Amino acid sequence: MKISSDVASQPTAAVEEQKQAKLVDAAQQFEAIMLQELLKPMQHGESSREGEEKSDDTASDTISSFGTEAIAKAISKGGGFGIAKQIVSKVTLEHQRSSEKKIS
Repeated sequence: MKISSDVASQPTAAVEEQKQAKLVDAAQQFEAIMLQELLKPMQHGESSREGEEKSDDTASDTISSFGTEAIAKAISKGGGFGIAKQIVSKVTLEHQRSSEKKIS
């Protein structure tokens, strides 16, 4: 595979750095998805508070959904609730443990 040959030609530290960056990105994406789900009820609660009937305007719903997604991603990138940080630390620790077992 091309990926394997590219990875094999790079120094080990660079490969580990890339893996760590991918892990951090994936953890932040996961936290953003969780935050988005937590924010959805607030999005729908706004129109019901104003006493309006539920709108059938799909464009408005789509834009509101994109807004909720953007807010969730921003919160996650800024540290969020610390879920991404915990995921990164646990996965890194588990990776270290499995590497030590392979060496032993």
